[in-house]
Amino acid sequence: MNKRWLRRMDFTLIIAAVAIILMSLVIIGSATHINAASEGGYGFVQRQGVFALLNIALAVFLMNFDYKMLQRYGMKLYAVNIVLLLAVMLFGHSALGAQRWIQIGPVTLQPSEFSKVIMIISLAALLEDKVGKLNTLRDLLPIAAFVGVPFVLVLKQPDLGTSLVFIAIFLGMIFAAGVNLKLLGAIFGAGVLASPVLWHFLKDYQKMRILVFLDPNVDPLGSGYHIIQSEIAIGSGQLFGKGLFEGTQSQLDFLPENHTDFIFAVVGEELGFIGAAFLLLLYLILLWRGIRIAQDASDTFGMLLAVGVTSMLAFHVLVNIGMTMGIMPVTGIPLPLMSYGVSALTTNIMAIALLLNIYMKKQRLIF
Repeated sequence: MNKRWLRRMDFTLIIAAVAIILMSLVIIGSATHINAASEGGYGFVQRQGVFALLNIALAVFLMNFDYKMLQRYGMKLYAVNIVLLLAVMLFGHSALGAQRWIQIGPVTLQPSEFSKVIMIISLAALLEDKVGKLNTLRDLLPIAAFVGVPFVLVLKQPDLGTSLVFIAIFLGMIFAAGVNLKLLGAIFGAGVLASPVLWHFLKDYQKMRILVFLDPNVDPLGSGYHIIQSEIAIGSGQLFGKGLFEGTQSQLDFLPENHTDFIFAVVGEELGFIGAAFLLLLYLILLWRGIRIAQDASDTFGMLLAVGVTSMLAFHVLVNIGMTMGIMPVTGIPLPLMSYGVSALTTNIMAIALLLNIYMKKQRLIF
């Protein structure tokens, strides 16, 4: 690793990402330590830490190849994506009422997580020569269909949260590609008008999530329980928090999924407003660097990749933190680099590596 290679690194982005990962390990340890003895130690922390190191090592390796090569394999990666999602439907195993996982030896993988990065790459390859040419519905429909196939396959698992991430990626990338904003506005308007019809196509649990979002007390011991306990946890943390390993809602198992989907509630309860604000600042830095990298990319494909990654991360942060605070419906979307989960962690670190790769290639032109 020579000095010239180091000078091309975006250390602001790296420091923010590593800080979030380190904070994640501490909070996961706090959230799960009550059950650590029965599981033979801090198993969640150990697994997350080991995979973080493995993925960081892989990310360093990936930063040395030219991301522009991915453009040639966009359609092949798209085909692989569809095959993986179909494999989940045929051979995946179920948990918590959803069939989203494939078991490979001792590791459980969630292909829908990896499909997000694959979607970004393949959509960037498709859009690269369509920038400035998305002016009519006829121009936009093939792009929407391209995203629609994996969207439907993920929705069938069912995984509404991840399928919504595809929409966020799609909207962010077509906006960067110069879609006609009047056309986009008309589509949004049509969607709003069609919402009463779409309501009838939602499953009962999905309807309940929306009703609970509007009023958690509709089902306080069922669907609304997560939100109520999360709001209690965050509110009780006040300014400085109750201290690590001292949060009552988390430590006494009142807060479900406290090391995965609702990990931000643990941060709010144990580290208070100060700790939560610090974490939000790290995410703000992460997203700011993503936007800057997109603006400074040396080519259109790199710009679209950076916009796709930033759109994905921004949507995850907004929806996850929003749902823990009761201002967004519960969708099961993990908090990037914070929530426990091997597949999500791998996806997010690879996405950060992609941003760094784009930044480094731009820097190479300068040197």
